[in-house]
Amino acid sequence: MYKLPVLLDTDIGSDIDDAMALAYLLRQPRCELLGITTVTGDVQQRAALAEVICRAAGQPDIPIHCGRRDVLVHGVGQPRVPQYAAIERVAHRLDRPENTAVEFLQREIRSRPHEVTLLTIGPYSNIALLFALDPEIPFLVKSIVSMGGIFFGGDRREWNALVDPTATSMIYTAPRQNHLTVGLDVTEHCRLSADEVRRRFVGEPLSTVRTFAETWFSQVKDATFHDPLAAALIFKPGLCAYESGLIEVPVTPDLNLCGMTKLVAGDGPDQVAKTVDVDLFFEEYFSIVTPHA
Repeated sequence: MYKLPVLLDTDIGSDIDDAMALAYLLRQPRCELLGITTVTGDVQQRAALAEVICRAAGQPDIPIHCGRRDVLVHGVGQPRVPQYAAIERVAHRLDRPENTAVEFLQREIRSRPHEVTLLTIGPYSNIALLFALDPEIPFLVKSIVSMGGIFFGGDRREWNALVDPTATSMIYTAPRQNHLTVGLDVTEHCRLSADEVRRRFVGEPLSTVRTFAETWFSQVKDATFHDPLAAALIFKPGLCAYESGLIEVPVTPDLNLCGMTKLVAGDGPDQVAKTVDVDLFFEEYFSIVTPHA
């Protein structure tokens, strides 16, 4: 079976969906997970969470690199990592070198031109720096897949786009090709109650992810599979219908406007998910992460 090489850039540890996406990638037989980079806030704690999940999945040797902690210019940022509380008493590292993510991503992509899918499921700080450092990178990847923005859901803003709005603008104004973005207005349809997550998250690494989820459920009574949908589209693009064009993100210091995303339909490098088959998505997700359940 041919495996698709994937690089994951994540803010794991805030919402629970990053951990659920990582569990999917680790169990997806068609995925060759080349490495994980963490972004925004305490990137050491985020890396530790990824480490614990990889170890639970029996893949402790996947490279994990810490990226940028701060926003590039201005923005709300995301300093806290609430789910770190779930692993404070579990063995893990907090001594990784910092700011190695961009160099790692560049090296891996350049070593396998036109093969690697870059999956971004957090704020865009690392990726904006990568594209600025090496403008050829967007043309050396096989594709870019991002969870971010809102395109068909009114005048709302999505968290990944809002945390570091300058980085978001840099990404979507950079010359690039084959960029698939799935927005909050689509992913928010993929939701399970806390009780359903507890019932269905069995076996590793889902059992470990379930312990993270309890921190999340202390504040929220369900889990939305934002990032797992983006991950699944790499391997099963038919889960969604799409519209093509160019994504625009204003560059502005106005806190009421920054992080807004808009799709201008027509010719352009962007493909945006417009609808999702929710039942088919959950069938795909659980057939991969719990194939024998």
